[in-house]
Amino acid sequence: MAQRDLHSRFKTDSMDPTRALVTNVKRLIVKVGTAVVTRADGRLAVGRLGALCEQLKELNSQGYEIVLVTSGAIGLGRQRLRYRNLVNSSLADLQNPQIELDGKACAAVGQSSLMALYDTLFSQLDVTSSQHLVTDNDFRNVSFRKQLSETLRSLLALKVIPIFNENDAVSTRRAPYEDSSGIFWDNDSLAGLLALELKADLLVLLSDVEGLYSGPPSDPNSMLIHTYVKEKHQREVTFGDKSRLGRGGMTAKVNAAVCAAFAGIPVVITSGFATDNIIKVLQGKRVGTLFHQDAHLWTSAKEVGARDMAVSARECSRRLQAMNSEDRRKILLDIADALEANESLIKVENEADVAAAQDAGYEKSLVSRLALKPGKIAALARSIRVLADMEEPIGRVLKRTELADGLILEKTSCPLGVLLVVFESRPDALVQIASLAIRSGNGLLLKGGKEAKRSNAILHKVITSAIPSNIGDKLIGLVTSREDVPDLLKLDDVIDLVIPRGSNKLVCQIKDSTKIPVLGHSDGICHVYVDKSAKIDIAKNIVLDAKIDYPAACNAMETLLVHKDLSCNGLLNELIVELQHEGVTLYGGPRASSLLNLPEAHSFHHEYNSMACTVEIVDDMQAAIDHIHQHGSSHTDCIVTQNHEVAESFLHGVDSAAVFHNASPRFCDGARFGLGAEVGISTSRIHARGPVGVEGLLTTRWILRGSGQVVDGDKGVIYTHKDLPLQTLAC
Repeated sequence: MAQRDLHSRFKTDSMDPTRALVTNVKRLIVKVGTAVVTRADGRLAVGRLGALCEQLKELNSQGYEIVLVTSGAIGLGRQRLRYRNLVNSSLADLQNPQIELDGKACAAVGQSSLMALYDTLFSQLDVTSSQHLVTDNDFRNVSFRKQLSETLRSLLALKVIPIFNENDAVSTRRAPYEDSSGIFWDNDSLAGLLALELKADLLVLLSDVEGLYSGPPSDPNSMLIHTYVKEKHQREVTFGDKSRLGRGGMTAKVNAAVCAAFAGIPVVITSGFATDNIIKVLQGKRVGTLFHQDAHLWTSAKEVGARDMAVSARECSRRLQAMNSEDRRKILLDIADALEANESLIKVENEADVAAAQDAGYEKSLVSRLALKPGKIAALARSIRVLADMEEPIGRVLKRTELADGLILEKTSCPLGVLLVVFESRPDALVQIASLAIRSGNGLLLKGGKEAKRSNAILHKVITSAIPSNIGDKLIGLVTSREDVPDLLKLDDVIDLVIPRGSNKLVCQIKDSTKIPVLGHSDGICHVYVDKSAKIDIAKNIVLDAKIDYPAACNAMETLLVHKDLSCNGLLNELIVELQHEGVTLYGGPRASSLLNLPEAHSFHHEYNSMACTVEIVDDMQAAIDHIHQHGSSHTDCIVTQNHEVAESFLHGVDSAAVFHNASPRFCDGARFGLGAEVGISTSRIHARGPVGVEGLLTTRWILRGSGQVVDGDKGVIYTHKDLPLQTLAC
C-alpha cells in the first residue's frame, strides 16, 4: 500500500504543524497501562478495552503495523485471587487481616484472563492476535532478540497484532515494583525497547489522564503540556502519584518517552479513556503530550501558554481601567485612524483569505461573511468613533444610598474582567469585539476561524499597535491554534465570560466544555409573520429585505409565516413570486407545500444562511406565536400588520430577544440599535439579551464610604436607607 494511501482515511484539515510527523507513520507501538485496562475495583474495564481494540482494528485495516504492549495482569490477578480467598475463607479467617498476595502469583493468574479477553475482542473484529511474554533476561540474549524481530516482522506482514507483556510470574527481578535495573524494568520501558528493536515510527503510551501536566492533574492550575521540551520541563514538572495498581505511573511513562524520543522514536502520551485518541493522534490533532528529539527547536523560549495569555489580558485591563476617561477614548480614536490608514493592507490579506476559501470549496454563505466588502473598513472606523463618543460606561453610579449617618453606599458599573470570544468567518467581528472590550475596560482573548487567519492577524496587529505601551498590547490576545481553546475553556479562575459567535455546533461544543459562563445564541431562526390586515407593499418590502439584504446574517428571515386568509386574496402568491424573482429557493411546511406545490422542508428548525427559506400557512396570530415558540430560536421575530391590537398581542406574546412590528428583523443589530457595535446577539435570559454592546460587558460592584463605623451587633447603628441623588465617579 502506498504511503499516501495509508493516511487517506485519517486526513484532517486541522493537523497541528508539530504533529505533521504522523504522515510518515506506518509501524507503531501502543502501550496501554493498568489504570486503563482495569477499573478502580480491579476488574477489567471491558468497555475501554473494546474501544481500544476497535481503534486498532481500524488502523490494522488501513495498513498500519501495530504492536500492543499491555499491563494489567497483576492487578487483574490480585482481584481474582482476593475474591477466591474470600469465597474459601471461614468466619474466623475473615476476622484476621488478609495477607498481601504475592505479585508473581497475581501475574500468573491475571495473564490468562487478560489474554483471553483480548483474543475474544479481536476475534469478534476479525483480527488475529498473538501473545508474547518476555522478561528482562530474554533481551540479554542476542540470538533471542534477532529471532524475536524476525518473528514479529512475519506476524506484522500477516496483519497479526502481537500483544506483549512482561512475564512477571517468572521474572528474576529482586523487587518487581521498585527495581529499575536492567534492559527494561516495566511495560513502559518494554514498549520503548520494542519501538527501538522494531524501528517503529511512533510510540503511543495510553494513560488515565490526557497527558503530561505541569503539576498534578487534579490541581486546577496544572496545564497540559502539548510538547515536552526536556531542557524546560524536566525542571518544572511535578509528578503525581504512581499508578494505583501497576508499578509505573507518569514518571515511568516520561522516562520511557524521553529515552525513546532521544533515540529518534516520536512518542505521544495520551488518555486511554477516550474512545478515539489513537486515531486522533494519527490525524495530527494536538492531543496528549508529544516527545520528539527536535522539540526544543520547535518551541520558542517566549512561547505564551493559555493561562499566561489570560493573566496578561487581566493585568492590562486593570491598567486600562485606571486610565481617565479621555485617555481611554483616545485609544479608540487611534484605532479607528489606524484601520483607515492600513485599509489597503487589510484588503490584500482579506482577499487572500477569500480566494483560499473559494479554492477550498467553502459554502457561499461562509465566503460572504468572510469578505470585507467595499466601505466596510470605513463603516467599522465610524462605529468605533461612535463608541468613543458614548457616555463613559465605567464607574457610573447606578444607585446611591445612605445606610446610616455618614455611611454612603454606591452601586457602580465596572468591567467583567477577561472575555474569551470564539468566532467563525467574519473578520469584521474582531474589530467590533476589540473596540467594545476597550470601551468597557475588559481584557480580551480572540479565536477566529482558520478561514480568516490572515485577515484576523492583520486586524489584530493594526489594533494592538494603537494601544499605548503603558497599557500593553497583551490587552487583546489572538489565539492562533484551535488546540489552545480547550485549555482556555478550563480557566474559569481567570476568564470571566465566553462569547461564541458561529454555528450551532460551535456554541453547543463550548457550552459543554466549560464552567465559565457562556453568552450567545446557537441559532438564528428568525420569523416574519404576515397578518391578514397587512398592507401589501409594506409586507413585500419587509419580507424581501429580511431575506435578501444579507442572507448569511443571523437576523435574516428563515421562515415566512402567512395568515391563511392571504392564500385566498392573492397576497401570498405575490409574496412567493417576489421571493422567487429575487432568486430565493422556497421550501414549504405541510400546508404551504401542498397549496403552492413547493418541496417540503425537512425541518422548521433550520437556519439556511443563504438565499432560501421556509414558507408556512397558519390560522391566525396565536398560531404564528405557537409556531415561533415551538420551532424558533428566541432570536428575532416580527409581525406585519395594520391591526394595532394584534400587533401588541404579538409583541408581548412572543418570547424572543427582539420582537418587531412592521420592521425588518435585519434591524436587530448593535450598530443599528445605536450601541456602536456588538459582540454578538444573545438569546440567553441571564445577564444580557439581544444585541450585546458595552452594557452587556459590564457588571456592578459596591463601594461603601464611612468614617470609622463598625457593626458590633448593630448596637448604636441607626439605619436610614435613604436614596441619594446619583453622582458619577470621576474616571
